Amino acid sequence: MALGLAGCGSTNWGFPYRATIQQGNWITTEQVAKLETGMTRDQVRFILGTPTLQDIFHAERWDYPYYNQPGYGQDELRKFTVWFENDRLTRWTGDEQPDRQPFQKADSGKEAIQSVDAERAAQQSASPGLGSSASPSGQSVVPQATIETAPIGTSSQEGRK
Repeated sequence: MALGLAGCGSTNWGFPYRATIQQGNWITTEQVAKLETGMTRDQVRFILGTPTLQDIFHAERWDYPYYNQPGYGQDELRKFTVWFENDRLTRWTGDEQPDRQPFQKADSGKEAIQSVDAERAAQQSASPGLGSSASPSGQSVVPQATIETAPIGTSSQEGRK
């Protein structure tokens, strides 16, 4: 019985249960690549999200820390900081950021993204035109949309008469 209980403590579902604690902003390398010198504060906020730390003594600096304390395993701490002058982005620095979102599998990194990109490129080169598909004769077919409109001030039944 002691062996059975000892085995339960070595997994994520061990005894006692320890909850995972996550705090801060999850930033990816894709988000960091979108940053450009001269961006406004609103543009940076759109890309990175609202900063976790805005110090009143350092108004020209935004900090984006991320801390993860899993119930079992190693703690993770990442920091990322951006600086502004005259409300324009001047520079940024921080730890290396992950290539994935937290809900994605850890093994879906660059290799998986590159294979998806290669597959999309092959599909686009095989069928010319956006949203087109090949017909049995091999010609490209583009779907057409029809829109019915009624004059202003009339119901849709009156507009069709």
